[in-house]
Amino acid sequence: MNLIFALETSCDETSTSIISPEGKILSHIIVKQSDHEKFGGVVPEIASRSHIQILQKIIPQTLFEAGMEISSINAFCSTCGPGLIGGLLVGSTVAKTMAIANNKPFYPINHLEGHALSVQINKKIDFPFLLLLITGGHTQIYYVHKIGSYKLLGTTIDDSVGETFDKVAKMLGMKYPGGPEIEKRAIQGNEKKIQFPKPLIKNNDFNFSFSGLKTAVRLKIIKEKNKNNSFTNDVCASFQNTVIEILLRKTEMAIEYVNENFPKINNLVVAGGVAANMQINKSFISLCKKHSLKLAMPPKELCGDNAAMIGWACLQRFNLGYKGDINFKPRPRWGLEELNDEILVNKI
Repeated sequence: MNLIFALETSCDETSTSIISPEGKILSHIIVKQSDHEKFGGVVPEIASRSHIQILQKIIPQTLFEAGMEISSINAFCSTCGPGLIGGLLVGSTVAKTMAIANNKPFYPINHLEGHALSVQINKKIDFPFLLLLITGGHTQIYYVHKIGSYKLLGTTIDDSVGETFDKVAKMLGMKYPGGPEIEKRAIQGNEKKIQFPKPLIKNNDFNFSFSGLKTAVRLKIIKEKNKNNSFTNDVCASFQNTVIEILLRKTEMAIEYVNENFPKINNLVVAGGVAANMQINKSFISLCKKHSLKLAMPPKELCGDNAAMIGWACLQRFNLGYKGDINFKPRPRWGLEELNDEILVNKI
């Protein structure tokens, strides 16, 4: 029986989970740190200290909800990158300590791999598939051949889409995190009211850029004299629609490229915190119908940072015969494509 205890502390969510050998989530706790709201963004030092305080409370609660003792756990894991180094150190230190104390292996899990595989927790998604990863820190397109085999096709050359949502929300005086706030206001706005630029949209590659769009929104806000609710709603709707058009265009280009150059895919996976946006969800349904693909997205509660996806990724490694690495040092930067060689080295 392979029970996995997982920790996620890469940013401002503190999360723990226990995953069964069948991949069932036996317990799952996510605590969204609220201290950062007044600063308009995540403060790394505060996040690290909060992780320590929260983990002390939720680790016993996680075991209690699963109805088991810590001695029943077969492996421990934590996110070891990419992310804020302070939080990564907190989570990995706690998980390593539990592993050593119970004479069990520790698995360092890549946060992006957790997102990439999270869609498989609740449904069977066959490899290979195309992955659009849209989070607070990343905007990337991958061809996922199998676990441990990832081909990076495109990435942002500046800001991520999640970061751009948050910064635009801050410009408009909205609270952090800004993505959900923009989505709410966009429903009441006219998405055709304001024409924003679409950086790199005509480039013949799969890379993204959002810094120019962010600047254009800022200039529009500065120049507008009548900053009423209607204006704010229109900015949100037009901005969100522009982002969606960029994501759709680059993803469609990647679909066409993959179909010509790689083994056939049947699924497009859209994962990460920004995937919780319902308008993005609806737009990609249409794209998949056009290309005869199935759209696969994690349930909303598994789109953001969470320990269940980390535990699931660990379980896949465990079942495939990969060994743990108690000496692994967390990395603030750790690309998903870097796993291709590292996993082979660490396989039994």
